[in-house]
Amino acid sequence: MPEFDYFVMFAEMRTGSNFLEANLNALEGVTCYGEAFNPHFIGYPNRSEILGISQPERDEAPNALIAAVKAQSAGRDSVMAGFRYFNDHDPRVLEQILTDPRCGKIVLTRNPLDSYISRKIAAATGQWKLTNAKHAKSDKITFVASEFATHVDRLQNFQMHIMNTLQTTGQTAFYIDYEDVRDVDVINGISEWLGLKARLEALDKNLKKQNPAPIHEKVLNVGEMEQALTRFDRFNLSRTPNFEPRRGPLIPTYVAAAKTGLLYLPMKSGPEVAVADWFRALDGGLEPQIKFNQKTLRKWRMQTQPNRSFTVLRHPVARVHAAFCERILPASGPGVFVDIRRNLRRHHDLPLPEGSVGDDYSADDHRAAFKVFLKFVKTSLSGQSNLRTDAAWATQLTLLQGFSGFQSPDAVLREDEMAEELPRLAKLVGHAEPPAPAEDTDHHATALQRIYDDEIEAMAREAYQRDYDAFGFADWAAR
Repeated sequence: MPEFDYFVMFAEMRTGSNFLEANLNALEGVTCYGEAFNPHFIGYPNRSEILGISQPERDEAPNALIAAVKAQSAGRDSVMAGFRYFNDHDPRVLEQILTDPRCGKIVLTRNPLDSYISRKIAAATGQWKLTNAKHAKSDKITFVASEFATHVDRLQNFQMHIMNTLQTTGQTAFYIDYEDVRDVDVINGISEWLGLKARLEALDKNLKKQNPAPIHEKVLNVGEMEQALTRFDRFNLSRTPNFEPRRGPLIPTYVAAAKTGLLYLPMKSGPEVAVADWFRALDGGLEPQIKFNQKTLRKWRMQTQPNRSFTVLRHPVARVHAAFCERILPASGPGVFVDIRRNLRRHHDLPLPEGSVGDDYSADDHRAAFKVFLKFVKTSLSGQSNLRTDAAWATQLTLLQGFSGFQSPDAVLREDEMAEELPRLAKLVGHAEPPAPAEDTDHHATALQRIYDDEIEAMAREAYQRDYDAFGFADWAAR
C-alpha cells in the first residue's frame, strides 16, 4: 500500500515541469492535473474544470479539489493523481499540502539564471511549449539585474519555506533538477518513491527542449550580465550564521493600554517597565491589560478600534547589559535565572559570589562579570551552549520574526525615539493629549556607563552581529 494518497510537484515556470508532468502521465495509473491552483486558470489555459470541479467552484472551496484528487487513488493500488504548484498559486492550500504526510512532494529546481532567461525568451516569442523543432522560435533578451535579483529572492524564499516545513513536520521530498528530468531512470525512481509499480521504457518525445544555445548567445548585454552576477553572493559568504532557535509570537507577554488602542509587543530586556508606566499615565493610572492568548487578543483587536501595535528596539549593548543585571547579577528574586547563574559560576568562571553581591562589589568587578556573560551569550547564540537561549538575550531580529508568526507589529520603534513616537501613535488611535514617556528608560545605563569601553562594544558586536547588521546600530557610545 503506497504511503501517499496524492502528490504535488513544486516547481516554477521554465523549470521543465511540463516535460516532467508529461512523463509522469506516461506512467500507467498516474495522472497529473497540471497547474490545478493557478489563480488564472484551472489545470491548463484551455480547460474549464478538473474532476467535475469548475474554476469558480475551486476558487470558492479549494480544499474540495484536493479531496477530489485524493479520491482518485482511494482503494486502488498503483493509481495516483497529483498536480503542479508554483509559488504564485493559491496560497490557501499551501500549508495543507505541505503539512500533509500523505501528500508526496516532488521538488523540481533549475539554475535560476537559466529559468530567468528562458522565461524572458518565451515571453518575447510567445512560445511556451515546443513539440516540433521546425517551429522553434528564438530571441535575444536584455538581462536586468534588478529583475533577476527579485526572481532569485522569490525562488529562494519559496524553497526555504518548503524545506523548513518538511523539516519541522518530519517529512522528506523527492528533489529533482532540470538536468535530470530527461533521465528515464530518475522518472522511474519517482514512481518507486511514490510506491507505484509502473515503469517507463523510454521518455515522452513530444516536448522538445527550447533555446538550447549557450547563455551568451541568448543575451544581448552579456558583459553587463557578467558584471551584475559578480555581485551575487553565490556561496553566501556574507551571511551572518544563525543558530538560534526560532521563536513564536510570545502572545502571553503582550501588553495593552487599559483604554487607548495601543498594544505593546515587548522584547525581553527592553524598556518594558517604561512602556507599562507610560500606559498607566496614558489612561489615568489604570493598569494595562496582560496575559493574552490568541483568542483574547483577537477579541481585543475586534473590540478596540482603532488600534496600533508596536515594539521597541534597544541597543544590543544596553539590552544584554540589562539581561545580565536583571537575570544573572542578583542571587535570587523575581525573574532571576538561578540555575543558569549557578552553571555560569561553576563552568564559565563567572566572578560572582554564591549569594548576593556586597558593598565591596566594584565597577571593575561588574565589568569582569559582564564580560564573562557576554562570552556566554556569544556561545548561546552560536548554538554552542547546552544552556537554553532565553528570550532575555535572544537577538531582537529573531524575536521580531517570531512576532510575525501571529501578526507583525504596526511600528518598530527605537528606544531613543520613544519620547516622540509613542505620543504620535497614541494620537493616531484617538488620544487627544498623550503624555511623553520618561526619556531615560534604561535603569541600568549608569552602571553600564561606568564599565563601557571599546572592548565591551566589540564583544557585543561579535555576539549580536545579526542585530547590528539588520538594524544598523552604531556604537553604544555614539547613540
